Amino acid sequence: MEFIDRDSEIRRLDRGLARTGSFSVIWGRRRVGKSRLLIEWCGRCNGLYTVAENSAPEVQRRYLASAIAERFPGFADVEYPTWRALFARLAAEADQIGWPGPFVLDELPYLIAADRGFPSEFQNWLDEPGRRLRVVASGSSQSMMHRAVLDASAPLFGRAVESFALRPLSAGFLADAFEFSRLSDLVETHAIWGGMPRYWELASPYGTNLDEAVDSLVLDPSGPLHHEPERLLREEIPPATSLRPLLDVVGSGAHRLSDIGGRLGRPATSLAAPIATLMEMGFVRRELPFGSDPRSGKRSLYRIDDPFLRMWFRVVAPHRAALTASPPESRLRYWHRYKHDLEARAWEELCSAAVPMLHRSDHPFAGLGPFEPAQRFWHGSMPERDMVARSVDGRHVLVGEAKRSPDSKNVGRLLAALAHADLPGVSDCDIVPVLFVPEAEDVPRQHELGFVVDAESVFTALR
Repeated sequence: MEFIDRDSEIRRLDRGLARTGSFSVIWGRRRVGKSRLLIEWCGRCNGLYTVAENSAPEVQRRYLASAIAERFPGFADVEYPTWRALFARLAAEADQIGWPGPFVLDELPYLIAADRGFPSEFQNWLDEPGRRLRVVASGSSQSMMHRAVLDASAPLFGRAVESFALRPLSAGFLADAFEFSRLSDLVETHAIWGGMPRYWELASPYGTNLDEAVDSLVLDPSGPLHHEPERLLREEIPPATSLRPLLDVVGSGAHRLSDIGGRLGRPATSLAAPIATLMEMGFVRRELPFGSDPRSGKRSLYRIDDPFLRMWFRVVAPHRAALTASPPESRLRYWHRYKHDLEARAWEELCSAAVPMLHRSDHPFAGLGPFEPAQRFWHGSMPERDMVARSVDGRHVLVGEAKRSPDSKNVGRLLAALAHADLPGVSDCDIVPVLFVPEAEDVPRQHELGFVVDAESVFTALR
């Protein structure tokens, strides 16, 4: 699969490269495309990409020296007793030929896990006066990267001129990897693979045959993604396999802390730390209703944040034994049982993500200017709303509903219901009803009661 997007991330890396002796850090969960990004970037700026191995420090130094020898012949001909010795020679060799870098060190957590003294040695080298070599470090273990770089007590804290998490690719770029005749088909694709480039790469050879892709890659016990969540948890440093029960419970439909604790037989007060870790890893997100105090957790809901993981915990986890013993046509029945609900959730999330970007589109709604990020609304017995967002100028409040296949005759009725939404703290604002539908060929984009936004506008806004 061709390299897609990442323009903003490359600009940030370029900014770090422009500063002599700079140190930059990038992290993100596995499969998100960190290594591909760094390899592509190194190719553009004459960098040297290396990757650490999960081994003993002596072996790690030997492997790293061999990788550096590709740029500096003879570098691996000697043994390096310490990390300081290896990095000191690297800097000297780079200065001798006038190479500014970047030197990229991927999978930094492996080095930290193998040698507790590594962060201090690495820090001392980075702090040496006169160092000119630009350095970039990357890691997939997000908890380890946070402790090593972002925690105020960490040796590497505050030393990076650029530090950022690599996020999944935006759904607006799905059309660059998959060829469908209708944009609305990309909603189903997003409901399965989310924004993980590695999943896109595995699925793209199957073309438009999503059923075959899902069965071969996920449902089939021998498929490369059949055990994916377990592998992701196991590869964290330290392993996060103890968090699996929380994902099972959240993935099966328990979203309040009290419900999660009840199903696990644990008090809700004991879940704060593990839930925070799952949020840090990008597996779970906290959701607050529009108009609520973000400092209060009483009305918080917790959901699987990644579409692929959501699908896996709904389809694969509860039916592992049946999937193992079933032929393909039977396995697909489990997928089809949950397919509609997963697609509806994915469509709602795509629409919500597009709201702050719609002002950049050619949709008539753009004339109202930018809006803040959208939130769902729920409270007691009041009607739930898929998305609510206040305009940046404070004059308007969008009230939206995402529908997969509404009858064009019902558009007016649906918009009218949104126009009369009862919401807290919006009495001085104009309500703007917006109906999101994948295809709206027979419906004007600007209705007398509000706006209708289709999949083309949503995916365009998300590019």
